[in-house]
Amino acid sequence: MKKLFAEFFGTFWLVFGGCGSAIFAAAFPELGIGFAGVALAFGLTVLTMAFAVGHISGGHFNPAVSLGLWAGGKFEGKNLPGYIIAQLVGGIVAAACLYLIISGKSGFTGVGGFAANGYDALSPGGFSMQSAFIAEFLLTLFFLLIILGSTNSRAPKGFAPIAIGLALTLIHLISIPITNTSVNPARSLSQAVFSEGAHLSQVWLFFVAPIAGAIVAGFIHKALFDKE
Repeated sequence: MKKLFAEFFGTFWLVFGGCGSAIFAAAFPELGIGFAGVALAFGLTVLTMAFAVGHISGGHFNPAVSLGLWAGGKFEGKNLPGYIIAQLVGGIVAAACLYLIISGKSGFTGVGGFAANGYDALSPGGFSMQSAFIAEFLLTLFFLLIILGSTNSRAPKGFAPIAIGLALTLIHLISIPITNTSVNPARSLSQAVFSEGAHLSQVWLFFVAPIAGAIVAGFIHKALFDKE
C-alpha cells in the first residue's frame, strides 16, 4: 500500500503541478510563463517526487513507464494493475482539484481545453493524428530509454531523478505545440475528463502511442543496453 500511495501522490503532483502551470500561469497577463515555463514545471514535478518517494515505489507516476519497465524486465507484471489504477486515480483527483480552483475565479465561464491533449483541431498547432502518434510514440520511447539507462546499476548513483526530470522538460519543449504533450496516459485521461472539448474522444491515442513507445523501449534496452 505504501507503494501505491506513493504512485498516487506522485501522479497527483505531476498533473497538479504540470497541468496547473499550463492552466493558471502559461498565459497569465503580462507575467505568463509560456511553453518553456510549463515544460520546466512538468520536469520539476517528476524530479521532486522522484527524490521524495522514488525510493518507495520506484517513482513511475505514469502507466506507460510502468509498462515500459515491465517490458525491460525491471518491474513485476503482478504489480502492474495496482500501479496503473493508483496513477489514474491520482491524476483524476488532481484534475478535479484544478477544476475546483479554476471554477472559483471571478467571471468563470468554463474550463475550455483545460490543458488536455489532442490532435487535428484540438492540437495547439493543428497537427494531424499521424503527427501526434509519431511524436508521442518516439518521445515516450526515448523517455523510457533515459529512465532505464539512468536507473541501471552501472549508471552514476543518485542522479537518475535529475536526468529524468530534464528529459521530461525537453520532451515538453518539443511537443507542446503538437499535442500539448502527453507521454503519460494518466495525465491525458485526467484532463480529458474535465475538458469542455472533444478531448475524451481522442484520449485513446494518448494511451496507445505512449504505451507502445514505452514497451518498445523496454525491449530495446533489455536486448541492447542491459548487458555487462
